[in-house]
Amino acid sequence: MSRLKTSGVGLRAWLAVAAGALIGTELRYGLAVAFPELPGAFPWTTLGINVAGSFVLAALTTMWMARPQTAFWLRAGLGPGLLGSFTTFSAVVFSVDQLARAGQHGVWFAYLALSLLLGLAAAGVGWRAGKLVGRRPGVRR
Repeated sequence: MSRLKTSGVGLRAWLAVAAGALIGTELRYGLAVAFPELPGAFPWTTLGINVAGSFVLAALTTMWMARPQTAFWLRAGLGPGLLGSFTTFSAVVFSVDQLARAGQHGVWFAYLALSLLLGLAAAGVGWRAGKLVGRRPGVRR
């Protein structure tokens, strides 16, 4: 137990990441079951998951920057834990690989481009939303 404390992180943060990862993985799995992606088809479910995760992570991170007193274990559990397992770059790479192997070159290219563009746009909107939600009453920015 003392080894976990030496890094300054502590057991609480480690457990929060583990619990968040379990929840994020199950959420991703549940969405994949509810909205299955057919082989060779555009991976809309994975795209939606990653875009939504980009928005939420940017919003939370921006709020936490405005309110740094938020407990580290909570930030670790929600950020790298829950959202890190909910959104995965490996799913993007897997989808691109499967589409490329099926000869769907236009589809994998469009998917990769949309993943990048929509992910960045969602992060930008999330950043703005986080600034609005995270600001303290009476403080203008």
